[in-house]
Amino acid sequence: MDPQPLVSIVTPSYNQAGFLRDTLRSVMGQDYPAIEYIVIDGGSDDGSVEIIREYAPNLAWWISEKDEGQADAINKGMARARGEIVAWLNSDDIYLPGAVSLAVKAFQANPEAGLVFGDAITIDADGRPLNSLIFRDWGLIDLLAFRIICQPAVFLRRWVYEKTGGLNKNYHYMLDHFLWICSARLGPIQHVPSLWAAARHHASAKNVSQAPGFGAETLRLLDWIKIQPDLVEMFEHNRRKIQAGAYRLNARYLLDGGQPGAALKSYWRALLDDPKYTSRHWHRIIYAGLSLMGAQAMVRWYVQYQESRRQVLLEPSLRGWPGLSLESDR
Repeated sequence: MDPQPLVSIVTPSYNQAGFLRDTLRSVMGQDYPAIEYIVIDGGSDDGSVEIIREYAPNLAWWISEKDEGQADAINKGMARARGEIVAWLNSDDIYLPGAVSLAVKAFQANPEAGLVFGDAITIDADGRPLNSLIFRDWGLIDLLAFRIICQPAVFLRRWVYEKTGGLNKNYHYMLDHFLWICSARLGPIQHVPSLWAAARHHASAKNVSQAPGFGAETLRLLDWIKIQPDLVEMFEHNRRKIQAGAYRLNARYLLDGGQPGAALKSYWRALLDDPKYTSRHWHRIIYAGLSLMGAQAMVRWYVQYQESRRQVLLEPSLRGWPGLSLESDR
């Protein structure tokens, strides 16, 4: 592996002018010298194109035209990418300092790994921290059981992306997780216990505004797993764990989508298959029950309680980093 391999990063974007500048700056502010940055805009009409033009001198390539959605846009950018390592960063998320350098070091230390991933945080629309996303050294069986890793904290070798066929345009919500599974079928994946990215949680984000769609595709992906010749034996040996993971994740998205009754039913299915793991999410199950009963006072208390437990996740050294705010709203 080249001591400084080229890293290609693709940003797909559509009408995200409010966050796009921070995303661009978080890539251009990385300390790694060999980055090829590509932006694929879907024909935005909110001022995004003007922002992209402003940063165009630092881009390897960009285009603004109608496309078939997120997967199509990313695949289009990857087709132009020349890097040995590839990644994509959505136009409302940001890289944290040193993310690209650490990803390259992880690949160099693990030559067999086809995919590496770090930890992440979630931030709100104003860049204030919401939660930490700390993962483990998961493998294929964990991905099949719907242990979710944070997409902006993932980097792949280009040959892995190409051999999997890239993002499957038949998936609109779980497209990244589908790709992780396909990648892990080809070889080992590696976790690095370091913060690499911040995923923005806001009202117009797809995982908020279209949350039930994620749950539906989770169950569709479960059905796909059951019929894959190379996964059938693994599924049969881990049936309860995999099914519980799918129904637990479906429940989470249903709850986020304002469907507490359907969420409770899905949590119940998950509890029947894997009560130990599912019970770790007791707080969300209680929240679903309170919401279903119409106990709005209790729901408000629960939300306030969770807010009171929010920790400031960002180090003072990150002050001024694009898209982040060290101010707490407590």
